Amino acid sequence: MSPPATRATAWAIAFAIGLGVLIMLGSRNLAHFDAALVGYTFATLFATFGITYRYAMWLQRPPTRMYWRRGWRAFLAPRALPGNLARFAKRAVVEVAANRFILRRDRMRGVTHLLLMWGCFLAAAITFPLVWGWIHFETVPGHLGLYRAYLFGYATGDFAVSSALAFVVFHGLVWASLLVLAGVMLAFRRRMRDRGAEAVQQFGEDVLPLVLLAAISVTGLMLTISYTWLRGYAYSFLAILHAITVIVTLLWLPFGKFFHIFQRPAQLGVGFYKDEGARGDQARCRRCSRPFAPAQLIRDLITVERDLGFRYEMAGGHYQEVCPACRRALFGLAQGALWTAPAPPPSEDG
Repeated sequence: MSPPATRATAWAIAFAIGLGVLIMLGSRNLAHFDAALVGYTFATLFATFGITYRYAMWLQRPPTRMYWRRGWRAFLAPRALPGNLARFAKRAVVEVAANRFILRRDRMRGVTHLLLMWGCFLAAAITFPLVWGWIHFETVPGHLGLYRAYLFGYATGDFAVSSALAFVVFHGLVWASLLVLAGVMLAFRRRMRDRGAEAVQQFGEDVLPLVLLAAISVTGLMLTISYTWLRGYAYSFLAILHAITVIVTLLWLPFGKFFHIFQRPAQLGVGFYKDEGARGDQARCRRCSRPFAPAQLIRDLITVERDLGFRYEMAGGHYQEVCPACRRALFGLAQGALWTAPAPPPSEDG
């Protein structure tokens, strides 16, 4: 394997082993681990390996590596750290949690992403701790109407089985499924009505993720319907079908569109990098001498291009040191020069 692949594999193995150790510790040496959920556990371990491997490979690409290093350096700068912490909290809430960057493009599209994101986040926050044995419930001895919740083997509180809290907690995956289904329907509506989205969509990247989310949500709701109103009719079959949809999605997670879920938070570091550049020296255009971009950004861009094997040197400097307006002007001047240039003499064959 190449050195980048070797490093990525080492990180992936380390994270998968680390999760395995946390499962052992959190479930008290598997004392609270449900053997019926072992398939989910192995799927999450594989997904952890795959996601870490792809993320490590992504971080080793020259552009990503440059942004990653510069972002952390800008964020951890001693003088700017207090303000960066405040901006990080604000951006995490506004840009990531509230999806403002999508809402600004299209309100309905933003609502769709919010429903999908928070439905998936709620489902993951409930499912994974239960699968790994980190959370479990037991009846309180001598009080069959009370449940006791345990986190990592420690009792955290009691609540009545017939209470509103119990209803909300034990139907958490139902609320998550309803959120996801609403988001999926809105997403399909956009893909059927928006000609621009319809023209560029691909089944594996745009349709399959929605199908998988819908399958997980529908089969999960069918389980609830089975044991609530149908006295457990076809529950075993539905449980297997639901497990298949969840496990297939977890195995596909590192390879498909869902991987952007793990890439998106890194965008926060780019914001700090841009903030640092805005406060620093500005690059001046080689042609018009006007400032047009942070000098550090232009230097990093030239470095990345050279790492990728591109050379855009020009007389007296580099092409990236020319502002966008002058680039368009130079392009037009070059076309005009070609238009007015004398025609080449005819060849002897012509």
